[in-house]
Amino acid sequence: MEANGKFWLDRPVFVSGATGLLGSWLTKQLVANGASVVALVRDWVPESELFQNGLSSQLTIVRGDLVDQNLLERILNEYEVASVFHLAAQTIVGTANRNPVSTFESNIQGTWCLLEACRRAPTVKQIVVASSDKAYGTHETLPYSEDAALQGKHPYDVSKSCADLIAQSYAHSFGLPVCVTRCGNLYGGGDLNWNRLIPGTIRWALRGEQPLIRSDGTNIRDYFYVEDAALAYLKLAELMDRKPKILGEAFNFSNEVQIPVMALTQKVLQLTGREDLEPIVQNQAKNEIPHQYLSAEKARKHLGWKPEFSLEDGLRRTIRWYEQFLNRGR
Repeated sequence: MEANGKFWLDRPVFVSGATGLLGSWLTKQLVANGASVVALVRDWVPESELFQNGLSSQLTIVRGDLVDQNLLERILNEYEVASVFHLAAQTIVGTANRNPVSTFESNIQGTWCLLEACRRAPTVKQIVVASSDKAYGTHETLPYSEDAALQGKHPYDVSKSCADLIAQSYAHSFGLPVCVTRCGNLYGGGDLNWNRLIPGTIRWALRGEQPLIRSDGTNIRDYFYVEDAALAYLKLAELMDRKPKILGEAFNFSNEVQIPVMALTQKVLQLTGREDLEPIVQNQAKNEIPHQYLSAEKARKHLGWKPEFSLEDGLRRTIRWYEQFLNRGR
């Protein structure tokens, strides 16, 4: 599945969270397809893909904070932005547990500030807001479908439930051209949050160290490769321009594969050739949803979307990225 180059050519696009995992891959795709990208950057992250490979030189970068609504209005209007991808968020569950207020500010207030700025910007035609499978909270019936209740209970989950509902509110109350995405656990090269399972395990394996599992290893998750996610976002925005019936809707994107944390850790060790390393189970994680996975049936049916990469394909590509990245660092 490829992006429609004619649609993106010279199109003014705003990306929040461009230094993050998904943001950097999405921005790379947008630039490759000729879009004119404006990225809001709060913290300068020199190791981000956005800066490592010269991608930043092909963007307009504005320094600032997502909760600065006046700044957002200036950006959208001065650059006559047509498409908005809202990816910026505090994404770490442990950080949310330690500092819920900053998480609520980034994930909730940041969302309403950007949507209100979009409401005041006449050029904006599509807004894609990144929610998460965590927005669903804990459910007995799985997989999650898009009509399942959003019932987060812990700080990170609540922040995503709230941001998701706020986006839907702006769509249904003000006719704002919004769609919401709910993805499984994103992974891929460029994720520098080493306390996450996949990048942390790969780094430990490549260094010959025993990987740490912060939970008890039994939590079941749905992992989604970042290049698939970037193409899904582009596909959704393109179709929003042609299919107004999907505006205001939420879409799950997933490989629809559920795997326990311990099994995924062992898979990474196998693919790195370090099956001799025994994971250390710390059993310290708190406020975690025990079992999650998504149904992507709605995206298949209404968007004609399907993932390009299997879990093993994505892991192999991810491992190659970190091998190059860590060798470059040495």
